[in-house]
Amino acid sequence: MRLCKGYKDDKQLRGSFNQLAEDTFGIHFGQWHERGYWTEKYVPFSFIEGDRVIANVSVNLIDFTIEGEEKKAIQIGTVMTHPNYRNRGLSTDLLKSVLAQYRSHVDFVYLFANQNVLEFYPKFGFQAQQETLFSMVPGTAGKMKARKLDMEEEADRDLAYGIARDRLPVSNRFGTKNTGELFMFYALYAFPDNLYYLEEDDAVVMFQRDGERIDLFDVVSRDNVDVRKIAEKLADDDTRQIVFHFTPEETEGMRADVFHGDEVLFVLPMRSGAGIPDGVKHPLTAQA
Repeated sequence: MRLCKGYKDDKQLRGSFNQLAEDTFGIHFGQWHERGYWTEKYVPFSFIEGDRVIANVSVNLIDFTIEGEEKKAIQIGTVMTHPNYRNRGLSTDLLKSVLAQYRSHVDFVYLFANQNVLEFYPKFGFQAQQETLFSMVPGTAGKMKARKLDMEEEADRDLAYGIARDRLPVSNRFGTKNTGELFMFYALYAFPDNLYYLEEDDAVVMFQRDGERIDLFDVVSRDNVDVRKIAEKLADDDTRQIVFHFTPEETEGMRADVFHGDEVLFVLPMRSGAGIPDGVKHPLTAQA
C-alpha cells in the first residue's frame, strides 16, 4: 500500500478512482476530466494497492471573498474507502496527510459531512456550523430574456465555463472565486437542464422552478450584477418565493432561515479569527 496524490494524468489510477467514486457515490468523474475540468485545483490523496485506489480524501483549492477580504481555503471532499478496506483508519491517515501539507498555506479547512460521520471530524478539531438560507417574495413578475444552454453542445459548455472560470464572487459578503470547474461539475451532472444565458447581463443562471417556488442555485458573471434584480426576472405570475442557494450581497428585507440540508458544514480554522462567518450560505455550486 502506498500514498499517491495528484494523479489526474495517470489513466490507470484515474480509472480506478472513477470506479470507486461510482461505486461509493454513484458519480463518475470521467466526463468531468475528459472535458478539461479536472485541474490542479482538485488533488486526490489516495492509498494505492497494486494499481487500485482503495481509499481517498480529495482536496479542492478554494479562494474566498469574505466581507471584502481575500481568503484561501481547502475543501475536503470525495472521502471514500473500498468496502474491503474499511475500519482500518485509512481515512484518518489520509486526512492527517492533507492537514500536514496544507496547514501553513490556507486560512481554514472545511467540508460537508453526511449524517453517518458527524462524530469523525471533530476528532481533528473541526466544528459543525449552521448555514443560513435566504429567500424573498418577488415584487412583480419579470420578463426573462434567456437562452437555455445545452451541456451536450461544446459551444454552450465553453460559454458557461468561460464565464464561470473568470467570474466575480456572487457576493463580496461571502463568495468564492476560481471555482469554475466545480460549477461545471454541477452543470454536467446535477443541473444540465437548468442552465440559461442572459445575454443582456452576460450572465449564466442556474435555477429550478417548482410550482410557486424558484430555487436559484447560482448567478455567474464576469461583472458585478444585482442578483435580486436577476431573480425578479426569473419570476412569473405564479412565483411566490425565490430561494437563494448562496449568500446575496444585499439581504435586507429577505427572509433568513436555518438551513437544514442532508450534509453538515464543518470548519477548521488555520489562522486566528479565520473561518466561515455565521449567517451565510456556502454557494451550492462550489460544494464538493
